[in-house]
Amino acid sequence: MSRRWVLLAVVIAIVSLLPVPVAGQTPSAAAQKKTWTAPRTADGHPDLQGIWDFRSVIPLERPDTLGGKQILTDQEADEVEAAAAQRLVDRDRGPRKGDTGSYNAFWVDSGTAVRSKQGSLIVDPPDGKLPPFTPDGQKRLAARVEAARRPAFGPEDRSVGERCILGFNAGPPMVPGAYNQNVQLFQGPGCVVLLNEMVHNARIVPMDGRPHGSVRQWSGDSRGRWEGDTLVVETTHFTNNGTGALQPRLQVTDENLHLVERFTRVDAETLLYEFTVNDPTTWTKPWTASIRMAKSRDQMYEYACHEGNYGLVGILEGARAEDSVAKKRSN
Repeated sequence: MSRRWVLLAVVIAIVSLLPVPVAGQTPSAAAQKKTWTAPRTADGHPDLQGIWDFRSVIPLERPDTLGGKQILTDQEADEVEAAAAQRLVDRDRGPRKGDTGSYNAFWVDSGTAVRSKQGSLIVDPPDGKLPPFTPDGQKRLAARVEAARRPAFGPEDRSVGERCILGFNAGPPMVPGAYNQNVQLFQGPGCVVLLNEMVHNARIVPMDGRPHGSVRQWSGDSRGRWEGDTLVVETTHFTNNGTGALQPRLQVTDENLHLVERFTRVDAETLLYEFTVNDPTTWTKPWTASIRMAKSRDQMYEYACHEGNYGLVGILEGARAEDSVAKKRSN
């Protein structure tokens, strides 16, 4: 056998020992998926910085139609996306019954894509539902519902979101809703900053192990730490005015609220956000939700919340006008 054929035989033998790429996947893509690790900051912790989009078409609570099912099938996920798209179409068909003319589809940005096949954002309790209210929680919820139905006695009868104190989806905790569903993370020496696009609220979270302060705040008093590659933010010392969440049933938290948020970067484009709400004077047990945030290349702009400056004046003037009419009728 000539030297040329010997060399060719050796090459064939070596090639036959090389790994065969998975069908439909390039070797580089397969290797990247297997070996991806989160980039690190100068202090060695995962780099979570950037703008993250927490839109979700998955409801907070699991619909009754799903029963005990925790994970959607492909068909069910497609149906959720189709329903989300249809809601946008319906918004542009004109005001709904009893609607004086609220936002059309141009103004809302709740998304139409299913990022995870969860049946609900709530993952604990296992039924995907909020736990039962305590008697005190039921009383506060009833008072809030009643205040929303009658003419406002004062600004305190309106939600903190409507009064532009907190963004209605900025929380904490951050719960998807309507629009401006972005948060920007900054990491610096000794602290982390969470900047929400809605009402441009910035939470400065010390990471140096200092104890919680004693002053109660609208967004609570946050402290952070690392548990492996997960950023954990623990918040206490809330006021008793409810969180800045869109859902009325979340706006009844008390000053005993203890919130734990967890941020884990699972790949280059995804930040897993989990939070556990423990408020023993509002719900009978803690509950946990999970949201997959997507990396955003967009910019965040200042959100000028005008309702607190203009809309609220009209609400209160209208309420006093109704009071005047009622007084004249009673005389």
